[in-house]
Amino acid sequence: MADTELTLQLHRSIAEIPKAEWDLCAGGGNPFVSHDFFAAVEDSGSAGPRTGWLPQHAVLRDAGRRIVGCAPMYLKSHSYGEYVFDHGWANALERAGGQYYPKLQVASPFSPVPGPRLLMREGYPPSVMAGALVQAAEQMDVSGVHVTFCTEAEWQELGAAGWLQRQGMQFHWYNRGYASFEHFLGALSSRKRKNLRRERRDANACGLEFVTLRGPEITRRQWEAFYGFYTSTVDRKWGSAYLTQGFFPKLGEKLGEQVVLMLAYQGGTPVAGALNLLGADTLFGRNWGCSADFPFLHFELCYYRAIDFAIANGLAKVEAGAQGEHKIQRGYLPSTTYSAHWLAHPGLRRAVASFLVEERAEKLAQMEHLAGFSPYRRDRED
Repeated sequence: MADTELTLQLHRSIAEIPKAEWDLCAGGGNPFVSHDFFAAVEDSGSAGPRTGWLPQHAVLRDAGRRIVGCAPMYLKSHSYGEYVFDHGWANALERAGGQYYPKLQVASPFSPVPGPRLLMREGYPPSVMAGALVQAAEQMDVSGVHVTFCTEAEWQELGAAGWLQRQGMQFHWYNRGYASFEHFLGALSSRKRKNLRRERRDANACGLEFVTLRGPEITRRQWEAFYGFYTSTVDRKWGSAYLTQGFFPKLGEKLGEQVVLMLAYQGGTPVAGALNLLGADTLFGRNWGCSADFPFLHFELCYYRAIDFAIANGLAKVEAGAQGEHKIQRGYLPSTTYSAHWLAHPGLRRAVASFLVEERAEKLAQMEHLAGFSPYRRDRED
């Protein structure tokens, strides 16, 4: 390592790492890298042997045993629950006689949420942790280390350290100082504005009652209902229910007011829900589900009420999760996401590097194309 006074230790549980020291490195702006989030996902059995996410959290300590850096890292035998797809890389290496799994994944499990991944105290650059992770990968004899949904600054530093750089795309809503939802609508073209008004009108004409709850306000019965919505969405998408029923109430218990649950009721019974986490300046949309179909309910609960919440609370942004070009027409614009990859096999590294050059060009062209569908008025910067 560059600084011989620093030592690296891998921990098999977040509980082994003092919460105060972890959070001092994490900074507090993004709940998905907080000690409490990882405790909720691990204590509930969501990340662990059952799902193939085995904690190997990296911690750097100085000569006085003070923690100066952390990285949420997992040893994985598959590529599910990551949202940055490398199955093709795995297949290529295995066809060539190599072994892609296990690998190390630096990520917030099951959460395609951009944010810091190399959590360093002031004065310690992310490149110090990057070198330590490569050293750990070599000692463990794994195929590589993957840092997904990192910040652009981390991505640049990792690239400078020789890691392969990858870009993705999500759709985010940006608050341009709007005073109300109507003020936001005024920034849209006339046709788009009418469409959004119609969708909100139809969603709110179904006789549903909408409530927004924060951490301690959410009852166990409401969490049970939401877990049913979550599993129904997983079933419809042929996915895997990584998150256990115990995860959601534990999240509410640990993160408190940062948990924002929006529910729709019909006749006193919850019929749909959208789970969000609140950061320093961003509302992060995570899971959603419903037990019945209502016109435009998904848009109302996941997008429009998230915008309402962001405006009311002076937030800068709403991030509504992965995928979904339909979000553009609702004011959520293409935004770049970042990941970086260190691969041990020289041949695979060369092949992936070549692939990523082409992929980045394609992604840039796609984002430029999609930007042309922006619903905002052409005479407005936003």
